[in-house]
Amino acid sequence: MSETLKRSRKRFGGHAHKKQRGARELQVGAQGVLVTCNMNERKCTSEAFSLLSEYADALYGPEQDSLSEDEEDDEDAEAALKKEVSQIQSSMKTHQQRFSAVDSGAHNVVFIRTHGVDPEQLVHHILSDLYQTKKRKSRVILRMLPVSGTCKAFPEDMEKFLSVFLERWFRAPLRATYQICFKARNSSHSKREEVIKAVAGLVGKLNPLNKVDLTNPELSIIIEIIKTVCCVSVLKDYTLYRKYNLQEVAKEPANQSTGPQEAANQTQEHGDGEKADGSAESHDTSAGNGTKEAELE
Repeated sequence: MSETLKRSRKRFGGHAHKKQRGARELQVGAQGVLVTCNMNERKCTSEAFSLLSEYADALYGPEQDSLSEDEEDDEDAEAALKKEVSQIQSSMKTHQQRFSAVDSGAHNVVFIRTHGVDPEQLVHHILSDLYQTKKRKSRVILRMLPVSGTCKAFPEDMEKFLSVFLERWFRAPLRATYQICFKARNSSHSKREEVIKAVAGLVGKLNPLNKVDLTNPELSIIIEIIKTVCCVSVLKDYTLYRKYNLQEVAKEPANQSTGPQEAANQTQEHGDGEKADGSAESHDTSAGNGTKEAELE
């Protein structure tokens, strides 16, 4: 390799690395899938890519490769340099890939950023298939939570964002029973009780007929805060699919007539499967002037 090519690789490669590292952190504006595991984040990431790609190909068709592989044997130094620069520039456009892993900012949590797919539709499709077939397709992944929106994890920012975000599901004439599921990691910017009360207030303003249901809600508002980023989604079948736990949803039911109510009971019995790392999700739901809290351990 010529000295010119080496110097160019160092110059452009170093610059690309700095850009890429910043782009690989969970940031406001991202959409994707929050994946939890008990240790072995590398294996978790690999499984997530494989699983998401399998079902995304079925829903949206195979992803088109952004780069073509050319033979380099007969290339001269100038042609090799141009190709090197082109590949670096293409690699910097990670947001155009269907899936890309970013640093979530929390232990045992992987964030897979999505582009050109609906994370809620995709993950629900995965859970639905696992629930029906009872096939285990992962070893270390625990839960896969779609993230349809993100904002800064400060009260004023969250209220402003959610007042618009929640309209899609709760604005009159739409109405639904719901619960609010809250979890914060490595963050002390937002108080749980204050967030729950504020979100419930927003849902009530959109339509007073929206009602709380802790047992079998039609919709579950998921709020996951990691450091200074608030990840939000509104999910259906959250209880039926064991809080989107891939391990639990693939288990054979104790009886053949397992429905939403039985699923709720089993969810409370099994928890969210994240005990090994010392965490336990809390489900907090509030409406009107009162607040109801149900801790799942």
